[in-house]
Amino acid sequence: MTATAESPTAGEVATMRVELQVLRMNPEGTHERKAGESYWDFFVVEAHPTDRVLDALHKIKWEHDGSLAFRRSCAHGVCGSDAMRINARNRLACKTLLKDLNPARPIKIEPIKGLPVEKDLIVDMEPFFASYREIMPFLMTSGAAPARERLQSPEERARYDDTTKCIMCAACTTACPVFWTDGQYFGPQAIVGAHRFIFDSRDEGQWDRLEVLNDKAGVWKCRTAFNCTEACPRGIEVTKAISEVKKALTTGEI
Repeated sequence: MTATAESPTAGEVATMRVELQVLRMNPEGTHERKAGESYWDFFVVEAHPTDRVLDALHKIKWEHDGSLAFRRSCAHGVCGSDAMRINARNRLACKTLLKDLNPARPIKIEPIKGLPVEKDLIVDMEPFFASYREIMPFLMTSGAAPARERLQSPEERARYDDTTKCIMCAACTTACPVFWTDGQYFGPQAIVGAHRFIFDSRDEGQWDRLEVLNDKAGVWKCRTAFNCTEACPRGIEVTKAISEVKKALTTGEI
């Protein structure tokens, strides 16, 4: 199916017909499909080139098939809930414009890999969050609470500033080939979450987290494929953060 532009009238922006191929799964089955069976479904929608993939999915759900299931919330690239595989790459549907995907060809949309699919494009995020909880993602201090905020210099903040940008979308973790095949690996996001506190000058739990990440399911599983860095919609240098955690474990210095 080739996208074709509709001729606009004065003051209007041209629209086009775009084909979307969506990998679907209904855990309860239908009269046509067995429970849990995955299959490709095809839709053609009319959209503007500057529309997002999320807009196209909304058109499918609102105008073609209300049973299509996917997550979305803020629709502005902040919540991270609409991460999915779009043309074989992990992306946020709310940040991916149709015109940037060559809409003259079918756009393939699948759930992110490595997590159990619950329905259509929705995956079970609990294994992902369980790994995040393992690295104790909270400030750890001793003694009484201070009378004022704990101060940091700009240089101290800069040490871990990049990893504070994470929005927990799971795009990095589910782009990792090790995560796809090893159910024990924490995954890139958990290491990024640990990095944010390990290098925080106010925190006192660095070595507790490093001990967790020194486990066989931790940083040493990383094969430096850089898929995680490429997939991050926030531009976090994920592979660099993982390397810095490895270095801290190797040298004993933070």
